[in-house]
Amino acid sequence: MKAYSLSGFLLLVAAFFLLIPSGAVAGNYPSLATSSVPSAKALGAAMLAVAHAGDRLVAVGERGIILLSDDNGEHWRQTMTPVRTTLTAVTFADSKTGWAVGHLGVVLHTVDGGESWSKQLDGVEAAALVLAAAEKRAAAERDAEERDDLLGRAQRLVDDGPDKPFLGLYFSDTGNGFIFGAFNLIFRTTDGGKTWVPWQDRVENPMELHFYGMSAVGETLYLAGEQGMLLRSDDGGDHFVSLESPYEGSYFGLITDSAGNIVAYGLRGNAYHSSDGGENWDQIEMDGQVSLSAGINLADGGMALLSQAGDLLVSSDGGQTFAPHPNSEPMPATDLAQAADGNLVVASLRGLRRIEGRTP
Repeated sequence: MKAYSLSGFLLLVAAFFLLIPSGAVAGNYPSLATSSVPSAKALGAAMLAVAHAGDRLVAVGERGIILLSDDNGEHWRQTMTPVRTTLTAVTFADSKTGWAVGHLGVVLHTVDGGESWSKQLDGVEAAALVLAAAEKRAAAERDAEERDDLLGRAQRLVDDGPDKPFLGLYFSDTGNGFIFGAFNLIFRTTDGGKTWVPWQDRVENPMELHFYGMSAVGETLYLAGEQGMLLRSDDGGDHFVSLESPYEGSYFGLITDSAGNIVAYGLRGNAYHSSDGGENWDQIEMDGQVSLSAGINLADGGMALLSQAGDLLVSSDGGQTFAPHPNSEPMPATDLAQAADGNLVVASLRGLRRIEGRTP
């Protein structure tokens, strides 16, 4: 339930993939129809996200690579996927049911804890859904200029091809969820991904900024993105409205807890805490200015943040303050998860690393 985080060097990596989609050749996209390749080098591949599926850990990364661990990150094995495009985020609603998203607008689904995956959506199909929704709205639009703009933007998405990635996803259960990413792309499902509905017209994002992270406090959803974008939905995700942001730089993710604490984190080590639904924010004091690339809730009720340099920071007061984890290791880090034994596992551009020593 977290988004892949784009910061610093990782932003350059993502920009490369955006400009040159893996496997894309002049309108033909073989990486969307070609299975991943078993490789002994997969264990050292660039891994962009990791999540837990029950006691299992599942990591996703470049060239459609997905790795599984059933011993808390000590050992990993590769499982096959139906695509070779880079995967940017992964989440599980329970120990068996999960989704992964990535470049070329791909959405993968598993019902067996990550052992096997099927493709639910890709960028070509997503653009067609946006165009169909725009045509339906345009038919009821009386203003000709608004109608032409609506149809024109949707048609451009189709004409561009599947060059826009999904960067994050959120599922509240096995049926209800969102996928989101670059240039205002956001879709909703209420049937576990069997159908996806374009949700752009339900979100206040007139500049069509990138979405990076979503999280919830009860039925209230929060969405974060670039250029200080923070949004909230008080109607279960039907509509998202803008919140006044304390920061103009990009937020790469959100952590929320059942007590109502919200932590928004992002560029240059900036992180902010709110306990009143995002109406007011306090800046969290951090050492250094390294961008924060990921954050999670911990099993003991705490929170953890990860910087792109591999710094681990832990909070035991609902995200008001964070202290360094003593066993952090320097690495080009992208994401983290907590293993069933309490230790942390970090995904990086050089594979996966288990951090020995439970969180303090």
